[in-house]
Amino acid sequence: MYNHLLDTFIKVADVGSFNKAAEELFISPNAIMKQINLLEDNLGFELFKRTHRGIKLTAAGKSLYKDAKYIIEYSRYAIIRAKAQINPANELLRIGTSLTTPVQFLVDLWPQILTFAPSLKFELVSFENTPENAREIMRNFGSNIDFVAGIYSENLLKERQCQALKLYDAPIYCAMSKNHPLASKDELEITDLFNQNVMMIRQGYLKDFDTIRKDIVTNYHDINIVDIPFFNVDVFNRCENEKMFLLTIKEWANIHPLLKIVPIKWDYKVPLGILYSKEPSAKVQLFLKAIKEVYHLQYK
Repeated sequence: MYNHLLDTFIKVADVGSFNKAAEELFISPNAIMKQINLLEDNLGFELFKRTHRGIKLTAAGKSLYKDAKYIIEYSRYAIIRAKAQINPANELLRIGTSLTTPVQFLVDLWPQILTFAPSLKFELVSFENTPENAREIMRNFGSNIDFVAGIYSENLLKERQCQALKLYDAPIYCAMSKNHPLASKDELEITDLFNQNVMMIRQGYLKDFDTIRKDIVTNYHDINIVDIPFFNVDVFNRCENEKMFLLTIKEWANIHPLLKIVPIKWDYKVPLGILYSKEPSAKVQLFLKAIKEVYHLQYK
């Protein structure tokens, strides 16, 4: 499978120092340098330029860095696929989990789901939340991951070539630093967003957010929209560090410990559901049937 030295390479590239990487990996700087030297020898090219000022990725190193995390993830999924062939007839569901694909509510419902589908088993499969990974996973549901739970829109389903079972509409909330003066409020007025930098997913990604954007641009000129390309941990860090607001959902309340998510007095919502393949396997169909029964009992 993938060369484990890639993990060391990624860590050194992320922190920009052999010494810092050694501290975080709990090994000596000399061991780190030996691993990088060995990786470079195996590859046949330099990954870092060493200078008296520190280290810097070479052009080849930058290229490898972009692909290394994908290589590691793909190798891990290859092992998962191989293991699945040991007993291909089992009903093990692989649920994708990341910061913005919540699974806790499914875990909480699992005893009820099993009353309708007692043969099902489930396994949580974590993945790095990047646009590339999300696109790859959704377009290939059933290969490495059977389904994810999250927000979506029709245009996203079309682009990712998958479908969704809607569970409910999630109201749009506002995330902000717990130290912000408005964090003490139980609910925000839209006027509370005036003269604030409000982070929103870029136009064209989710049509429901596009509707909110159009309303703000048309009717609330005092709100400054800051585009974000994707919902990931960097966005939540930026929200806290730069004291901006972020339009989000309450299901993501635990992503960042220094942020508070507060409802806004408006009616905007986004659908949240189970995203899965256009041609779901029998075990996924069984799960979908069970989750429909559970939600019918809880939300009649």
